[in-house]
Amino acid sequence: MVNMEGSAETSGYDIQAVSRAAQICALFGPHTVELTAVEVATRLELNRTTAYRYCMALVAAGILERSPRRGAFILGGLMLQLGIHALSRRRVVSIAPPYLAELSGAVRMTAVLSLWGVGGPVATLVEEDRNQTIIVTVRPGSLLETTAAQTQVFLAYLKDPHAAASIAAGLSAAQRAELDAAIYNARRHGYSIAHHPGGLFGVAVPVFDEYGIAATVALLGADRTADLSPGSPILTRLTGTAAALSDELGGGQEGQQIADLR
Repeated sequence: MVNMEGSAETSGYDIQAVSRAAQICALFGPHTVELTAVEVATRLELNRTTAYRYCMALVAAGILERSPRRGAFILGGLMLQLGIHALSRRRVVSIAPPYLAELSGAVRMTAVLSLWGVGGPVATLVEEDRNQTIIVTVRPGSLLETTAAQTQVFLAYLKDPHAAASIAAGLSAAQRAELDAAIYNARRHGYSIAHHPGGLFGVAVPVFDEYGIAATVALLGADRTADLSPGSPILTRLTGTAAALSDELGGGQEGQQIADLR
């Protein structure tokens, strides 16, 4: 006779272990690239020994790795492998390259397609203008900061009401107010422009599929004199590219509404 009660208990334990492992992985983000077992225990309200055992089990599985800092852990190779595989399965990734190449060549800037990850947007495809001697770029796989235009556009259009609060965790009151204002403007205008130290800027617009925002397309530049006003050639090209991608993904109506805002 099979002990169904014991089987249920084992199953419940396995589910709890998987859930706990997911909670630990979710602690990592743009502002938390490494954690100690003590920090994991504190944030998840676990016994320190239990937290350490979970971390070591995740290291054995390749989900975490030991950090150069003593006692700390970072995301491991398996997470990178799975992340790349997951991103490659998004349809927008397969159809976007020619759009990005045409956009980059037309405006002579770096074009970037970003997808939403667990801790924020991830730069997934990067097309650099090869005719430029000096370029502004971002490494594929980079998790973007809250100050990035792509982040602000995602937060303006994501249907998850908790996304902004999660991304803003750890920000000061002033930083949160700036982020809220940027999200509001992105929703109102259909794009976001972010200026960074050294005269750098990024401008981003959303790409939609039938379910909502699927990605963002951004341009990176270093010339503060670039015309980014509504109706400018740069913004027209960018929003047109996003609208064309949205149309191919089945989100053309929303994409066209954004293009009409330029």
